[in-house]
Amino acid sequence: MSKAYKEAGVDVEAGNRAVGSMKGAVEATFNSQVLSRLGDFGGLFDLTQVCRLNKPVLVASTDGVGTKVEVARVMKRWDTVGQCLVNHCVNDILVQGAKPLFFLDFIGCHELVEEVVAKVVQGMAKACSSWDVALLGGETAEMGAVYGLDGLEVAGTIVGVVERDSIIDGHGIKEGDVVLGLPSTGLHTNGYTLARQLLAGVDWTKHELEGETIGEHLLKIHRCYLPEAKRLWEAGLTVKGMAHVTGGGIRGNFRRVLPSRLGAELSLAGAPKLPVFQMLRELGGLSFDDMEGAFNMGVGMMFVLSPDEAAQAQELNAEFFSLGRVNGDGEIRVRP
Repeated sequence: MSKAYKEAGVDVEAGNRAVGSMKGAVEATFNSQVLSRLGDFGGLFDLTQVCRLNKPVLVASTDGVGTKVEVARVMKRWDTVGQCLVNHCVNDILVQGAKPLFFLDFIGCHELVEEVVAKVVQGMAKACSSWDVALLGGETAEMGAVYGLDGLEVAGTIVGVVERDSIIDGHGIKEGDVVLGLPSTGLHTNGYTLARQLLAGVDWTKHELEGETIGEHLLKIHRCYLPEAKRLWEAGLTVKGMAHVTGGGIRGNFRRVLPSRLGAELSLAGAPKLPVFQMLRELGGLSFDDMEGAFNMGVGMMFVLSPDEAAQAQELNAEFFSLGRVNGDGEIRVRP
């Protein structure tokens, strides 16, 4: 390998060792539809099964975990952020009714530390295996001139498929429909820039919150809601709309799926009260509106169903809690 390249800041050998460390975990995500090998220039995915659908539509999304990687760096724990990324991306296409097919990752860093990269990708592979998603390929870029010392970025792209007639786009939502929620596991992958600012004077490794350190709370794995959605579909229920509560909070993300003429009256009274959000609010002296605009406040995914089918959904899964109803005034209001 080039000695000059290494001296310039790119360690190709470290990259090769990292690939070797993650090889088994990545290949474990390969199914019969994967026709390529780890290390090929491009990932090959057989679309034969997809083409058996009447009118298959591919759904793609790209996202990252933001500054959650800074928490991982401080805590020296890298096994959760990869899982968070995959779960986040699965949720993003799930809201349109899509089943995930394959995933591609990107890791950018100041200096490639093989153990760190391997653990992040192994986390991705673990999540991919859970949801029958092939980790088809990726890129690790060592760019000291772009990323600051110890800097790391984790992002990825997911591709899924949905039958055209089964696309969920909110067009069938009407006044009187019920909005249900499923709990988040914490901050998920949004709001970390504000959270880290509020926690700047706190030792994340020692302060405890319900028996866990603050760092452990911040690194909790972003929940994937694919099993819960599939259970509703398999029961024959019509999910009219879904919103993954990410950046922009409850109001901002629900607006993305609600027809412009409609609004909603929502309340978090039935949502779980996660202590991490109460702690952040008290530390920053923040208003409810400030919190709701930056964090998910314990609501990870929102579902819109007719009143009758909402009741059936809650019978199927006791985790569903009521958030409120759709109204006709065009405004979305969220109360504590």
